Order: sequence, then C-alpha cells, then structure tokens
Amino acid sequence: MPFSPDYVRLVLNEIFEDAKTLLLDPMMALHEGHLVMLAEQGIVSREDARRLRGALAGIDLKAVRATAYPGSCEDLFFHVDGLIAAACGKDVAGRLHTARSRNDMAMTMYRMRLREYVLALADTVIGTRQSLLSLAERHVGTIYPAHTHTQPAQPTTVAHYLLAVIEELERHSARIFEAYRATNRNPLGACAITGTAFPIDRDRTSTLLGFDGPTGNTYGSIASIDYLLESASAAANTVVGLGRFVQDMLLWCTVEMGFLRLTDGFVQVSSIMPQKRNPVALEHARSLLSKALGGMQAIPSMAHNTPFGDINDTEDDLQPLVAGAFRDALRGIEIVAVSMADAEFDVARMRARASEHWVTLTELADTLARDHGLPFGTGHDVATRVIRASREQPDSSVADLIAAATLELAGREVRLTDADVARILSPEHFVEIRRTHGGPSRDVVSAALQASGSLLARDRATAGGLRAAIAASDAKRTAALKSL
Repeated sequence: MPFSPDYVRLVLNEIFEDAKTLLLDPMMALHEGHLVMLAEQGIVSREDARRLRGALAGIDLKAVRATAYPGSCEDLFFHVDGLIAAACGKDVAGRLHTARSRNDMAMTMYRMRLREYVLALADTVIGTRQSLLSLAERHVGTIYPAHTHTQPAQPTTVAHYLLAVIEELERHSARIFEAYRATNRNPLGACAITGTAFPIDRDRTSTLLGFDGPTGNTYGSIASIDYLLESASAAANTVVGLGRFVQDMLLWCTVEMGFLRLTDGFVQVSSIMPQKRNPVALEHARSLLSKALGGMQAIPSMAHNTPFGDINDTEDDLQPLVAGAFRDALRGIEIVAVSMADAEFDVARMRARASEHWVTLTELADTLARDHGLPFGTGHDVATRVIRASREQPDSSVADLIAAATLELAGREVRLTDADVARILSPEHFVEIRRTHGGPSRDVVSAALQASGSLLARDRATAGGLRAAIAASDAKRTAALKSL
C-alpha cells in the first residue's frame, strides 16, 4: 500500500533527508562491523560474507546522498537494504540482518553520531580554555574593579577573573568526558527488545565500531536515552556558563566602561554612523549559545512522558534537533575563543577605575581588625563613616577621618600616616595581600595558571586518545573486512 502523499511530504521525506546527512556513515560502518562479527562467529558463511562485503563496497555514498526520497520504501535503512539486495541478491542480503533489528541499529547509529558531537564539544572547550589561558597569562598584573550587583566592588586582576571562567570550563570538560563515556556503549545485539539466540559477540562489534563495550540490559539498550540527556545537560551547562562570560565582555566593550577592545576582524561598522565599532562577534556568540541552550532544553522536553521503549519520539524527529543544538553550541563556543584570543584590554583605564568609588575600602576594615584589634563590624562601621565624612569634609585627610571615626566608634584613636593610608587603599596592595587559595595575588594566580595549563595538557591528551581509539577501530574493521 503506498504512503499518503501528505505523510510523505510532511514526515517521510524529511526523515529520509535527515538520515542521509546524519546517519549514512555510521550505518555503513555498522553494516561492516556486524558483517565481520557474523562471519567470525560462523553465523554467515565466508562465501556469503564476501558477497556482502562486495555489495557494501559497491554502494556509491555520494549517489545515495543525492537521491531524493523514492517513496517506495519507509526510510534510509530500507533504501540501502535494497541497494545491497540489488548487488548480491535478496537471499544473501537478508543474511546481513541476522541477529539485529532496526531498533538496536538505530540506537547504535545515534550513539556513534552523538559521540562525535560530544568529542567535538570537548575539543572546542579545550580550545577555548587555551585561548583564555594565554590571555590570562598576559594579564596577571592587570588590575581592574570587579563588580557585584552591577556596582564596583573590589579590585582584582584580569587573570584572576579569567581563571574563574577557565576553572568553570575545566569542570565542563570533566562533565563532557563523563557524557562521552556514558554515550560510548554499544547497543548492537540487543535487537528489538530481548536480544537473540544466535551466538553473537557483542564485544567484537564494540571493538570494530569504536565503543568501550556493549550496553547491558537488552530492553534498556533500545529504550534508554539517559546518555543523550547527560550529553545535552553537559552541553547546556557549558553554554550557560560561557554565555554569562560573554555578557560581561560585551559590557566591557561599551564606550562607557571601555575595558575591552576586540581586534578589527571581529567588529563591524554602522551603515550610517562611521564612528561605531560594534563587537558583533560576541553578539553572535551570545545568540548562538542561547539558541544552543534552547535546543538542549528541547531534547528532554521531547522525551518527557514518552513510553520507555522504541518510539519515534526519541528517534527520527529528535536526531536533527540534537545535531542542530550541538552545532550551534560548537559555533558559539569557538567564536568566543577566536574573538578573545587577541583581544586588548585598556590596562591604564582599568587601573584608574580600580582606584575610584572606594573599591579598596574593604582592606581598611580588614586592616583595622587584623592589625589594630578592632572587631571587623566596628572596622566596617569606621570605613562607612570615613566615606560619609570625606563628602562632608573634603579638605580633611583620610588619616584624620580614620582617627576621628575610630575614636568615636571604638573608643580609642587609631592613628595612621598618610603613607599608611595610601598603601592600604592602593589596588596593588589590595590584590597582593589576598593570598588565600584561589585569590588574586600574583603568586597565587601564577600557580593556578600553571595548574590549569597542566590540566589542559592532560585533557587535550584525553581527547586525542578518544579520537585515536575511534580511528584504530576503523582500521581494525577495515582489516577484518579484507580478511573475510
């Protein structure tokens, strides 16, 4: 019975086009790996295996990708199945489908494709860490006023700020690698639901397809998508965190703040206002990261309250969404990395702003408590009184205002010299005296940058090892096919 033209137009044609783009390559690899295993296990004769090998090798993938939905079959699987049958005969072609179902085939292909997205995400985050780490190393001593509640708060350094972003990206990398490990398990052999009575070797197909091993329960192998939700969650976490950094950088690019200047290659001019340098690369990053977040959030929404089994809700219609969300995430993250790599900070302006609005006053309260025995609350009150008094008595020295405030609020005068006050309230002193683990002093930040560099090298090696493992499995599969 032919399919309804409307069903073809609205559903089957779209699924066919998506499958050609996303699933053809993993489908062919899966055919090869499964064929090798069937032959090695004696489930398919060597003669038939060789004929199937020839049929697979003769498929013109470029022609398949150029083929419009034929309407005579349900999906890409059946289209390719027909090509195999045309090459070696229906009876021989049918043996390739022994001990498998479209159910476990689909879940295997989805995982093969998803691990590519997740590994690409890992690589892109690692690249962004490298970009920001190099930037931080150039600005260990660049002081600026950090903000809380959008108001100037305390001095720190650009490197200290960037390290906060880098360390969050390090945690994202750890989550991404965990998501990869959850994804890289092989459902092939689970068949429709209950596995098979044929003596298959699921470990062998796992090796030939680059998986770390087979999935467990055969029902769960075709029903569970928690691996996908874990990957989407890791990606969503990453784009949210990086999006907040982008928002800061866009604020720093404003003329009013004037801390950051992107190089000319990442800005655009106005069609009417020639003075404009619009930081559009970061604007595109922000929108792409937001778009990616929307896609990642839609993934669990599509799966929510669906049956725990083989269903199209979590298959044909979901895979293009997954692909698009990861593509947007990769683009958004990478544009941050490349646009910030050679970004310029106005060091003098940032240092000057770090001396305004009493942003170092916390250190006065700390000094009164640490060096002069006042309770911190009293020191805080003294500092507040000094600000008020300086407005009322602009010609008085800060040292005199401190002496008067301590006498009034603490019952004893703390007398500091003008040089003492200048040192206590200097941004450089504020930063360097904060040597707490994770703090902004030069030595602490330098050590943290070195640790982040070591972790970066380790994670880059991990990602490289994962890619090498997949490449090695491809080589093993090719060699095993030749030996049939």
